[in-house]
Amino acid sequence: MSYGVASALQAAVFQRLSGVAGVAVYDAVPPGGAVGTFVLIGPEDVRDASDKTAHGAEHRLVISVVTDEAGFQAAKAVAVAVSDALVDAEMVLTRGVLVSMAFLRAVARRVSNGAGRRIDLTFRARVED
Repeated sequence: MSYGVASALQAAVFQRLSGVAGVAVYDAVPPGGAVGTFVLIGPEDVRDASDKTAHGAEHRLVISVVTDEAGFQAAKAVAVAVSDALVDAEMVLTRGVLVSMAFLRAVARRVSNGAGRRIDLTFRARVED
């Protein structure tokens, strides 16, 4: 197994999502919070995916869409743009190779006592180092 590609993968995902029009992307909630709708690169779970030819890993990434708008419509529109940007994406990493990027699941829920919405999208990235 190699965790060596983790930083390069996060940087590539951040760069790709930064291209989604009109949406701020963070890897941590800004001090004091953020207003409006934004994308948050969240936790990851990494497992060995090495074989005889290469060190590799499977990264399960959580990308969250958070909004203070009422209703899910705004959050879902951004979640669709995030999914479209990442599924089967061809991203060049500064270390290693992205073999595949797939959507696994989404969980939508109310937050902030019902005043906000959050959609957590989980993606599976297969990388080789």
